[in-house]
Amino acid sequence: MSGRLRILVTGFGPFPGAPFNPTMPLVKRLSALRRPAFDDVALSSHIFDVTYAAVDRELPELIAKHRPQALLMFGLAGRTGYLRIESRARNAVTTRFPDAGRQHARKGSIEGGADARMFGPHTEKLLRAALATGIDARASRDAGSYLCNYLSWRAIEAVNGDNDLRLAQFVHVPPLAHDGTAAPGKSHITLEALVDAGEAMLMELVKLTRHASRA
Repeated sequence: MSGRLRILVTGFGPFPGAPFNPTMPLVKRLSALRRPAFDDVALSSHIFDVTYAAVDRELPELIAKHRPQALLMFGLAGRTGYLRIESRARNAVTTRFPDAGRQHARKGSIEGGADARMFGPHTEKLLRAALATGIDARASRDAGSYLCNYLSWRAIEAVNGDNDLRLAQFVHVPPLAHDGTAAPGKSHITLEALVDAGEAMLMELVKLTRHASRA
C-alpha cells in the first residue's frame, strides 16, 4: 500500500429525524469504483455512527490504520435540495439536539476562542468538478453545528497534525428515497447523480493529492 495514493471516503449512519442516510449507499458505491485513474489508488471507506464519541474515537484510528493522504467526507443535509461543498468548519456545536447516542454537547463551541477553520483552495476545484457532471452543486460556508460540522473540524485539525493527511473535504448531500430516486418534494437529485458527482470529485481529489504529496 505504501506506493499507492491513499484516500479515505466516509459517510454517516442514521440519526434522529433521518432513519435513512443516503451517504451510506453513496460511500459504498464510490469505494467500489474501478477506473483506470484509480489503478494506483488505495480507496478505503468508513461509516461513522452519528455520535461525537464515534468521531473522536474512530477518526484517529482510521488515520493510523489507513494512513490516508486525502479524506473525502459526506453527510446528509435533510432540508437542502442540492449538493453543498463546504468551505469551512465553524467553531460551533449544538447543545439543543442530542446525537444518535442521546448525548448532548456540553458547550456551544468545539475549541475555546478559535476561529472557523478553512478546508482550503481545493474546495473550489471540487465544486467545479461536481458541476461538470450537471448536478446542482453550490459552495457553502455553513456546515451547521451538528456532527457534520464536528467531523469537518476534527478532519481539518488532523490535516495539520503529525500524519500523512494532506487534504480533507466535506460535502453535504440532499435526502434521497430509499430506492435511490429523488426524495419527493425535497430534491431532484438521485443516487446515480450523486455517484457521478462523487466520482468526479474523487478524481479531482486524486489529482490534487498527488500534487500536494509531491510538494
